[in-house]
Amino acid sequence: AGYAGLALTLLGAQLDGPTWMLAGFLVTLALAFLLKGISETRQSLTVAVATTVAGVAWVGLGLAYVILLRAIPEHGRLAVFTVLLAVFAADTLAYFTGRLVGRHKMAPVISPGKTWEGFAASTVTAVLVSFFALYHQGFLSIWESLVLGAVIAVAAPVGDLFESAVKRDFAVKDSGRILAGHGGVLDRIDAHLFAAVAAYYTILALT
Repeated sequence: AGYAGLALTLLGAQLDGPTWMLAGFLVTLALAFLLKGISETRQSLTVAVATTVAGVAWVGLGLAYVILLRAIPEHGRLAVFTVLLAVFAADTLAYFTGRLVGRHKMAPVISPGKTWEGFAASTVTAVLVSFFALYHQGFLSIWESLVLGAVIAVAAPVGDLFESAVKRDFAVKDSGRILAGHGGVLDRIDAHLFAAVAAYYTILALT
């Protein structure tokens, strides 16, 4: 049900934007309920269905908003690359700043390695990347590009912390084994899943 819902969510976003993206996502609920009803497992129906739907909402909708960003007229490709670069650059600067001068823990229980010093560095980085990527292309004004950078700077670490909280709940260190040494694919895109959604609505509000 989860894989089918994810595929339909992405297909809906590609074919006809937010409306069919939502329709594809809602199929997850019906499929999860149907399959749980005919299965022989004793797991709670509420927990099984809620977990499946939440997973598709997190990963499926997050990826679908990248497709919606790409569909923005004239500047869609630029918007996608700006989000990707801003998140990667901010995450890198946050890591090295935290290692070098980080003293104040940002979320000691969920993710002990994150610091407020690293967050400050990542915020400046995300804002600068967004400004240089977008303003000189005639897409957004100075203040609009700065606002977008600030939104990405906040949304990206929230996505990272959310994934860390999920892994802690499931008592696992990595989300997968495909990317050796990187913690799994989800560990690489967790911040983008939140940043893409936030960036999409911010750009709609600004343009």
